[in-house]
Amino acid sequence: MANNYAFPAKPRNKWEIGIKGGYASIAGDVRSRPGFGGALHVRKALGYVFSLRAEFGYYQAKGLNWQPGNVNAQTIKYQYAGLPLGSDMFYNYKSTMYDGSIQGVFTLNNIRFHKAKSGFNMYGFVGVGGLVYDVKVNARNGSNPYDFSTIVAKYGGGTEPYKYKDRKDIRKDLKDLMDDSYETPAERDKGPELGGKPLKPTFVMGGGVQFRLSKTISLAIEDRVTVAKTDLLDGLQWQENSVTNPALTPDKDIFNFASVGLNFNIGAKSVEPLWWLNPLDYAYNEINAPRHMKLPKPVLDDADGDGITDQFDNEPNTPAGAPVDSHGVSRDTDGDGVPDYKDKELITPTQCQPVDADGVGKCPEPECCKELRDLINSGSFNKTKCNIGDLPSISFKGKTVVLSKDAKALLASVAQKMKDNPDCKIAVVGYCATNKTEQQLSWDRVNSVINHLVEKEGISADRFIFKYGEMNGDCNTVDLRDGTGEEGPTSVPAPHPNLRRRG
Repeated sequence: MANNYAFPAKPRNKWEIGIKGGYASIAGDVRSRPGFGGALHVRKALGYVFSLRAEFGYYQAKGLNWQPGNVNAQTIKYQYAGLPLGSDMFYNYKSTMYDGSIQGVFTLNNIRFHKAKSGFNMYGFVGVGGLVYDVKVNARNGSNPYDFSTIVAKYGGGTEPYKYKDRKDIRKDLKDLMDDSYETPAERDKGPELGGKPLKPTFVMGGGVQFRLSKTISLAIEDRVTVAKTDLLDGLQWQENSVTNPALTPDKDIFNFASVGLNFNIGAKSVEPLWWLNPLDYAYNEINAPRHMKLPKPVLDDADGDGITDQFDNEPNTPAGAPVDSHGVSRDTDGDGVPDYKDKELITPTQCQPVDADGVGKCPEPECCKELRDLINSGSFNKTKCNIGDLPSISFKGKTVVLSKDAKALLASVAQKMKDNPDCKIAVVGYCATNKTEQQLSWDRVNSVINHLVEKEGISADRFIFKYGEMNGDCNTVDLRDGTGEEGPTSVPAPHPNLRRRG
């Protein structure tokens, strides 16, 4: 994670222990019959493709020729003593074998480009080991050799040509004649022994497929071929050229074991054996969700330098320093059509618009001012207005009484003017009163403006004149004007409290 090394550490992975059983047979000089065997192995991955396996097994294989052979000097010596030289006999054996081997196992399908894992695993293996064998022959019925003359009797005679019985009949006759004693030791190799039995080196090879049943258990189907350095796994290495001159066959017996087994993964805090994992999984996951890669800082073009990248900028040529919104468009705080960076009157009241090219509006003289001027001119009102200047109007949307951000900004400018002109009073005027709902809504909005100026801006409540339900105005607008010299209450009870809005 410190980026000192580009590759991930090899995962700590589990060992595999397997047990199997199946069909054992020998390909040699005698025809094979069904046999059985079982084996136990321990396997450990050295990488994602290669692993080592140690295997130990016990097997019992049998064989019986259905075609007769001739008793010769060699067979009399080892197996069929007591039968006349040249008489017919049937080669047979029961071979008991124990073996152990070290195998290199090669996984064939766990490197996958389009899928993280597979539910099955194909593999091949080669190895070397050793095999101990013990071969017996079923040559006697008690102490007497079998008499095979009835088995090999020929049909025909007289003028008819002789013809041997067919395979099915011979096998039936042999089954009726022979017991299952296998009492006679067969010929065996001379040399190294283990437990009093010949020990021969072996070469093993084979292949198989595993099916994942869970993260811990898998089912395996496998076939293994073992080549031992001997031709006596079936007890016979002599090829009959004549009754008295047998010849040694040059080939070696081959042992085959086809099996079905269960494999168990062991290791508490480890992942599955590596042959179940895809070595590309780390790379693909790192590309999809980087945790280790050093990613360069992204560079996004912003031609006008307003902080909004070009692909999202709706106004890509904004002058330098001009304030913009989230779409890169120049701000227009008062909505008068003149962007802020050009607007010489940043907040122009709605009633003073439209504005000129510099964003300056021309406000009409309020009706109240005309009335006050007339009073002053007539001499009936001697107190003059203060010099607070024009004040904005506050707009509301729909039926709400909540002040928008723009409205609060306008009220902040009003508060500053009032602080600069402490002798001024402000009339806050709401409109519309055709029904109870409109009356209450007008009252709520005037109340919302006054409360904001008092509570948020610190203006004394006695500097306001509360007017609501006035005529000849916009129902969604509250006007602020110089109320100096006017008479009116600073607060008014809600006309219809049950209809009052809180927000």
